[in-house]
Amino acid sequence: MIELTLHDDAGYAEVVLNAPQKMNSLDEAALQELSEAYAQAARAVEAGQVRALLLRGEGRGFCAGRDISNVTPATDDAYGYLSERVTPVLKQMAGFPAPTFAAVQGACLGVGLGLAIATDVVYVGEGAKIGSPFANLGATLDSGGHALFTERLGAHRTLDLIYTAELMSGAEAVRSGLFSRAVDDAELLDFTRATVAKVARGATAAFLASRELVAQVRDQRIGLWESVEHENRLQGELCGTEDYAEGFAAFQQKRKPAFTGRPLR
Repeated sequence: MIELTLHDDAGYAEVVLNAPQKMNSLDEAALQELSEAYAQAARAVEAGQVRALLLRGEGRGFCAGRDISNVTPATDDAYGYLSERVTPVLKQMAGFPAPTFAAVQGACLGVGLGLAIATDVVYVGEGAKIGSPFANLGATLDSGGHALFTERLGAHRTLDLIYTAELMSGAEAVRSGLFSRAVDDAELLDFTRATVAKVARGATAAFLASRELVAQVRDQRIGLWESVEHENRLQGELCGTEDYAEGFAAFQQKRKPAFTGRPLR
């Protein structure tokens, strides 16, 4: 079950994977619910209700991956599940029209790892479990795991994790550069909620410009000067936003800015 709460007072949407009895693993129906929750949250962004999103899992684990409890290998269409169900949702998440955060505790595996990869900022509990358990299933890592691990950990460590099925703690994953920061498990949700609420009060258009620039460097491997040119262009576009004018005015008047997130003056 996927739940969506709009915290209008704090300016952010909270999407909850709420099937703790199965570690929030996802079947096709749950993926459809997740897609619908993100679509509804995106409409709330367009309506000016929210300017950030938090994704979390209920219970001991964030998401243990695909729900394989009723999968029959002889008739399983793994390609169809991943290509037609999972990947479109991950792309939808990555393109959400406001900054996104995930609070990851416990198991973050397979498709669950993909959900984290598709999120802008990931905070993990120090005791989280991250890696590739697929050696025990005769399957391989999916949902973007190979790209993330190879880019951040290198080929040798990536294949070590895949071959052995050993899992990293959240603290180790952050030390290795996989995600943003590790937080004490008991403090993870409160810390993430406070951060999301703070970002929801920020200059949304400027944040999305930075996300675009980071994606270009990561996905297109553009070089320094091409990236600089894109920065110049986006900075010029930001000159036309209310938040740009407010930020400069606040600086000059020595006060805190009151950003609205509206893109045009």
